Amino acid sequence: MAQILDPIPSDAHGQILCCYVNATSKIQIARVSNVPNWYFERVVFPGQRLVFEAFPEALLEIHTGMMASAILSDKIPCGRLRVMDESDPTPPAPAPEPEQMPKRSPRNSPLDNKGIVLSDPFSMTALTSV
Repeated sequence: MAQILDPIPSDAHGQILCCYVNATSKIQIARVSNVPNWYFERVVFPGQRLVFEAFPEALLEIHTGMMASAILSDKIPCGRLRVMDESDPTPPAPAPEPEQMPKRSPRNSPLDNKGIVLSDPFSMTALTSV
């Protein structure tokens, strides 16, 4: 894929094809800021896809447009935006494992309004009057 405006520095190797989708109803500005000697900034309209080449370690900053300003709303590693290319022989890096929820200590058994211990409060039949 050719990026005619602001191509990736030619002395670097390892670029990947990336895709970002603006899934909001606001105009966004996508900017890569941590690659030296390279300026990449694009306006992304609601629902639009942005396909670009970058390095896996590059960070895509997403600035959401407001009335007279833009707020930095996200920083996404370009390695997470990688598009699988059939001509690319290198497999993608494995996705990071989701964090495990911390184990909660067992709580005391719940009581009903009469002080009776309920073994499973969600298995009780609910009575309603109409």
